[in-house]
Amino acid sequence: MSSQDSSEGQQCPLAVGVETSSQSASDGETDCEVITVTIGATVPTGFENTAAEEVQEKIGADATISKDRGRIYFQITTDKLSQVHNLRSVDNLFVVVEEYDNYQFKDSKEETLEDLQKLASKLPWTNALKVWKLNTSLKKKRGPHRRPQGPKGKGRRGRDFRDRGKANKDVVETDTMETVTAEIEKLQLEPQAPTTGQGGGMGETGSPDLENSPLGEQQEVEGQEPGPKVLKFRVTCSRAGDKHSFSSNEAARDFGGAVQDFFQWKADMTKFDIEVLLNIHNVEVVIGIALTEESLHRRNITHFGPTTLRSTLCYGMLRLSKPQASDVILDPMCGTGAIPLEGAIEWQQAFYLAGDNNDMAVSRTVNNICHIQKKRLDKSSTPGLPIDTVQWDLCHLPMRTNSVDIIITDMPFGKRMGSRKNNWDLYPPCLREMARVSRPGSGKAVILTQDKKCFQKAISRMGGLWRKHHTVWVNVGGLHAGVFLLKRTAGIFGQTPEDVREPLEEQPGKEKTAEEREKEVK
Repeated sequence: MSSQDSSEGQQCPLAVGVETSSQSASDGETDCEVITVTIGATVPTGFENTAAEEVQEKIGADATISKDRGRIYFQITTDKLSQVHNLRSVDNLFVVVEEYDNYQFKDSKEETLEDLQKLASKLPWTNALKVWKLNTSLKKKRGPHRRPQGPKGKGRRGRDFRDRGKANKDVVETDTMETVTAEIEKLQLEPQAPTTGQGGGMGETGSPDLENSPLGEQQEVEGQEPGPKVLKFRVTCSRAGDKHSFSSNEAARDFGGAVQDFFQWKADMTKFDIEVLLNIHNVEVVIGIALTEESLHRRNITHFGPTTLRSTLCYGMLRLSKPQASDVILDPMCGTGAIPLEGAIEWQQAFYLAGDNNDMAVSRTVNNICHIQKKRLDKSSTPGLPIDTVQWDLCHLPMRTNSVDIIITDMPFGKRMGSRKNNWDLYPPCLREMARVSRPGSGKAVILTQDKKCFQKAISRMGGLWRKHHTVWVNVGGLHAGVFLLKRTAGIFGQTPEDVREPLEEQPGKEKTAEEREKEVK
């Protein structure tokens, strides 16, 4: 990854409105300029290449996959910012302030944290803050900030940020990965106004002149007219690697304290205006400003179940299957309908069938479909979706043989739903029934499961019906799972060797032939 590139803005009628030091918000005058910035995006781990392909296809930008799994970076001009929010494969977006491929961390913790404090005043914040401001103006309706997930602790506010390292209760840390959000807050209730020097932009204390900052923010000073309210912010640090002398909480605390000193912003853990991101992966450091308040994967589902998939992961699975016009796409274990609903929105030329044996799951799916239809109707777009919902028994689907083009489903992991023991009885008949309804020679199946051993064994018993074509390893709620792309063979259901071999295995004392064992290994 290279350092952030930026170019001088060029005049255009519809571009970024940025307030400069020679004008105020009340003037109603703005400079129109387009700048080039680097955008970072978090994506489902394992589907980084899929996300990069979507960026190239929809925005025309070449994406770089980060060494830290689950992130991609690409450059855009700010006139394409609204298109970035329409990407279906990304969870969260941020604009990059600065990137370091090989940041030189000091040996001691004290020296490293001191360097991070000094870094805050050296970063090129201007373009990133312009993008943040433009991004805010693009959102017609901003919802309330969601409280960060994690254990609740006392004394989260009102402490000096330099004394919070030992007492912080929100730190969950391992040797390989830790993600901590730290609130940076000083003892004084109101930030002090910076002293303006002769430099026309930097005060004697090293803080920028807020009136001349890209955001045009001012502070209330006694005896003067009150200006715009001081921005509130928080710092979120994500760290991966076991060779750091500091914790994520310590990095967020010290770096955030320096950001507060530099901009004279107020720190607020929940009701923040700006979220500054500090991402550290071994020696790779990326500083950014968040452009999304909550993950984009929440876009479709309002009625959640115990194992609802992220819409971004569903998109990756669907894209892996490459749906074509008039394809019949089936999810026999739909849960809340996340997979077929994502497909019906993005690939409307196909038809989707969502089914489950649980009446609550079917009800949730119907409610989620109705929610999307209502949203589309409110936006004056076509409300109908090419999707239908059925309650059925997965092992006895009410469908004709060889009638389905693609099957995409999330099979039980045996964790929250079912058990590993039950999976050994469930997986083989499920895969057999899927093979029955799939079109021989052209049918495909994309299966997500964490019970890899059981799945591999079930597939090995059906070599005449399914062939494993590709595997994508993903992280689902902290579990290492696999997305398996299967291709349906040309074998006719009911006439393949495994349909004969299965009963033989059930006969006690019956030894398998060498040919059977060889086929099973393959």
